Amino acid sequence: MSEKNLQNQVFVRLNSRRDVRVFRNNVGVGFMGTVIVEDGSKIILGNARRIRFVLHEGSADLIGWKSVKITPDMVGKTAAVFISVEIKTAKGVMSKAQKNWLEQVRAAGGIAIEAREILQVDKI
Repeated sequence: MSEKNLQNQVFVRLNSRRDVRVFRNNVGVGFMGTVIVEDGSKIILGNARRIRFVLHEGSADLIGWKSVKITPDMVGKTAAVFISVEIKTAKGVMSKAQKNWLEQVRAAGGIAIEAREILQVDKI
């Protein structure tokens, strides 16, 4: 199974739960600047600058929250716990930045997992 297919399955599975909501953490590159030419099929920019779109280097493929009941000191209130899911195929390798991201989320009290098969996300 491809990483994209697994990601889609995990996305649907987690969002089918009432206590969990996740979103795709898109990464991309764009350019901004002064439009010099725009003719429908192309745009030429002056003073062009590259812009990278990402939450943070290494941030996981899916991010969101899980609603949890708080202990008696906050009687019956609900809180959202941050969720971070890095999707990898059986042969996929996590980068140092991705490993660091998951470790930082866990250290801050969030839920962070590496999912190589759909059943792993049932532990969330």
